[in-house]
Amino acid sequence: MKGDVSSPASRAEEFRTARKLDPGILGRIIRLVLHYKTRVAIAFAATLASSLFQLFIPRYVGQAVDNAQGLLGANSAPSSDIETALWLAASMILILSMLRGLFAVVQNYFGESLDHCIAAELRKAFFQRIQQLDLSFHDHSHSGDLITRGMLDLEGIRHFPSTGLVRTLLLLVLVTGGTVLLLSTNLVLGLIALSFVPVIAVRSAVARLQLRYLWLKQQERLTVLTNAMEENLTGIRVVRAFAAQAYELARFDQLSTKVLEISYRRLMARVRSMTFMGFAFYSAMAAVLWAGGTKVLAGEITIGTLTEFLAFMMILHMPVRQIGMTVNSYARASTCGARFFAILDQHNAIKEGEAVSNLKVPRGEIQFEDVAFSYTGQPDESQIISGITFKVGPGRTLGIVGPPGSGKSTIARLIPRFYDPTAGRILIDGQDIRDVSLASLRRAVGGVQQDSFLFTASVDNNIAYGDPWSHTDNVVQASRNAQLHDFVATLPETYQTLVGEQGVSLSGGQRQRVSIARGTLTNAPICIFDDATAAIDAGTEQRIRSALTQRSGKRTTVIISHRLVSVMHADEILFLDEGRIVERGSHDQLLSLNGHYAALHSLQMQDAGTAEWSSGQLSPA
Repeated sequence: MKGDVSSPASRAEEFRTARKLDPGILGRIIRLVLHYKTRVAIAFAATLASSLFQLFIPRYVGQAVDNAQGLLGANSAPSSDIETALWLAASMILILSMLRGLFAVVQNYFGESLDHCIAAELRKAFFQRIQQLDLSFHDHSHSGDLITRGMLDLEGIRHFPSTGLVRTLLLLVLVTGGTVLLLSTNLVLGLIALSFVPVIAVRSAVARLQLRYLWLKQQERLTVLTNAMEENLTGIRVVRAFAAQAYELARFDQLSTKVLEISYRRLMARVRSMTFMGFAFYSAMAAVLWAGGTKVLAGEITIGTLTEFLAFMMILHMPVRQIGMTVNSYARASTCGARFFAILDQHNAIKEGEAVSNLKVPRGEIQFEDVAFSYTGQPDESQIISGITFKVGPGRTLGIVGPPGSGKSTIARLIPRFYDPTAGRILIDGQDIRDVSLASLRRAVGGVQQDSFLFTASVDNNIAYGDPWSHTDNVVQASRNAQLHDFVATLPETYQTLVGEQGVSLSGGQRQRVSIARGTLTNAPICIFDDATAAIDAGTEQRIRSALTQRSGKRTTVIISHRLVSVMHADEILFLDEGRIVERGSHDQLLSLNGHYAALHSLQMQDAGTAEWSSGQLSPA
């Protein structure tokens, strides 16, 4: 599929192999531009006026030269008449130039304002779509590729109104108007004067597409070079510890040489193109001078007419050279638009009906009925979990344990409907979660996810993210419950202290405690803790659990962990293996079975070495 988000291929190769002009994509962009009809009308009208005034200048210059020559050739003409004629010619040319410049300013302003208008519209639509797409999409998409589409590809679309549409009108008026005027004046001389137009147009278009490809290639190599530098700086202690400076320098030099190589290629392509186009233009001008001079001597045309031809050529020179920019704008908008719109058109696996009702949670009972799930979406392929059936009511705690890859976290992600089961159904207070709105469902399900992600913000903002209007006292209490308050009190600005990018200034355990505080701040009737205390020591975990137990009240709690100490107090424990429930019961009941749970308990207690489990408490050996 064009613009497939699952294949992070080289953007340079995508550009080279993609269909350069896709009418469907370009038409879609044009329809977006037409949302701003007033700006489009003003930009096009100003472009038309500016082009017409520019076309008048050469014709008037030629007439002025002829008038001046006639006056100079007439011996009876007084010098004052000659001066008046020259001043009039200069004034008219100045007025025409001022009018052209005035309309050019209007053209540029409204042309570029169209760029910014559609950029703002698309940027908002892109971010909104990213927020709506389900986790199955993000599982197969690279964050860097999404950022590239939302920034660089958006830029490729953004410049299309001014460098594509408006410039196309400008070129059409100048080239068509100039062609008509020149050919109507003298057919032979007009053809010679316009001979450089197709040559430069084709060369400019080819060169622009080649330079675009080389620019993308250079950006890719610069990205690799930047990543190498960033990795080196991040791991500078490792580099020094193993005395690997010479290796890193050689590696950096190799990557830098590749960037320099592509820079030389870009430079050579640009120089060749500019040299060729300059040669073509001045060759045509020399031919016009020779042919036109011959016609002047033969009395077929006047010197003013020859001047008019030369002036037209000078005016057409730059616009014709910009044909390459215009072609590149169309090609860039087409390829970038295909990648960008692929995100906007992306299918969402989690569908929400138009007339769904809000979830009503009088109790908070969770029920799984023979639930199965596969990331492929096919019931018979690569089942992560299958045949999962359980029920947990308000005020009760369900523990889920098992080896890595057994499907524990999958159950946690199915409850808030990050994914839909491929078989079976999930009920909350008797309501199928596929029949209620996602917003109401996720307001009812809180807790702590497996990844302790923190925003680049203050401690209190991170804690209050789930409920931004929480009172400060509630934030502090949630922090106390998570055994975080004493640490925060030691920070320079306490709860207003910035935690750094992704919480880099905090340890793993501190980040998890911030996540626990954030997850328990809300009054969600259902709480899910997905391996929420993996980086926290057993003593701190016990204090957290004690505080949360006192606060939980009638909440329904699901605790997922690879450590049995985190779930042994649960009312029921499920032991998963290869996606199926192989054992279930309370802690004591599972130990008495002497099966998977008992074996894992024995192994973990041996690993602890200095602790033993006794009557539901962790005590020194």
